[in-house]
Amino acid sequence: MGLLSFLGVLSPAHINLFTLTAGGQKVGDDQFGNTYYRAKARPGYKRERRWVMYDGAPEPSKVPPEWHGWLHHQTDEVPEDGAESFRRPWQKPHQPNMTGTNQAYRPPGHILAGGRRNKATGDYTAWRPPE
Repeated sequence: MGLLSFLGVLSPAHINLFTLTAGGQKVGDDQFGNTYYRAKARPGYKRERRWVMYDGAPEPSKVPPEWHGWLHHQTDEVPEDGAESFRRPWQKPHQPNMTGTNQAYRPPGHILAGGRRNKATGDYTAWRPPE
């Protein structure tokens, strides 16, 4: 690990230093181990600062919808474990974006999913503008 990667903007050293100097107050954690913070607004701004420290690689798609709304000031209610949520029973649990991984969705016919798909059934006709 070189000095630049140790002190880079997304490095743990830089993020922890920012959290300490910004007066960050821990607000909570999510099911992925990410930690959320808030601090008073900067001079000239009205809203408090909110940020997340990721558990592992900085991957924004690992932020659940409840926390995303809080981070972007869509709500001031902090999501809490066991608290009543806006989520409905029929909604699936949040999953991070798997694009580029072995768990990525591959539709039938994708070269990495066998490369074969069912033949067209002939029930489709292309739209033509009226003459």
